[in-house]
Amino acid sequence: MSAPLFGLVEAGGTKFVLGVARGPDEVIATTRIPTTTPAETIAATCDWLGQHGPIAAVGVATFGPVEVDRASSQWGHILATPKDGWSNTDLVGPLVARLGCPVGLDTDVTAAALAEYTWGAGQGQPSVLYFTIGTGVGGGAVIGGKPLAGVSHPEMGHFRLPLHPADAGFAGVCPFHGTCLEGLASGPAVKARYGVSLSELPADHVGHEIVAWYLAHAVTAAQAMFEPGRIVLGGGVMGTPGLIERVRAEAERLGNGYFRGKASEIVVRPGLGDRAGLLGALALAQAAIR
Repeated sequence: MSAPLFGLVEAGGTKFVLGVARGPDEVIATTRIPTTTPAETIAATCDWLGQHGPIAAVGVATFGPVEVDRASSQWGHILATPKDGWSNTDLVGPLVARLGCPVGLDTDVTAAALAEYTWGAGQGQPSVLYFTIGTGVGGGAVIGGKPLAGVSHPEMGHFRLPLHPADAGFAGVCPFHGTCLEGLASGPAVKARYGVSLSELPADHVGHEIVAWYLAHAVTAAQAMFEPGRIVLGGGVMGTPGLIERVRAEAERLGNGYFRGKASEIVVRPGLGDRAGLLGALALAQAAIR
């Protein structure tokens, strides 16, 4: 008897990545569709998934903010978002109506954390945190096998940080919090200072030290709160040569030997690479029928 067939949706602000799979090593088909209007994008998602036969469950790993509390009447809805036309969009209802199967849903970063915990860099660890550093900064956590959530999903990119001494005049780019992690270390924050991406700066430019310093503060804050077995750093900014090594070294200095986990060992790249989001959707789909 073959394993159930799962529908996978990685919902992003510019594109939806779709897939069908029976397991992490048996992804049968994938496609990408542009994120246009909610009605058009969700209809195209349902059409494509529906072409692949009976679906046991669908997993949705989505951009946020999104309602993740199943007890809420708004569960599965995108909440207030700067993405034009997408506020209050129901992601779950159309999938259930069209495909007639359960749906699991969480943020894209929490789903990526779940995938890394299950099949990637966090296998065998009691807890995993995943930060993505790109156009924005987000974070998700899996503790004891369960995604972390309170009254809503985590917003790990939006805690404030002290300013690096060489960055004292920078106001940050986050429209809500200015000098939060996203406002200081995201790709747009780098371009606001220097006019180019971090990877385009000379290797000896102070920008590398500044961004690593902020990310190291995020790492040590995460260690203080959770003592995770792994902290996975993904996203486009982390593709900058030498950045993860700088973060590890600075986090070791900031931690001053206090934490059980050594930053040099627990701070890692995604084990699943760019598959973490889609495989996170698979993990959510599998959980939906347990």
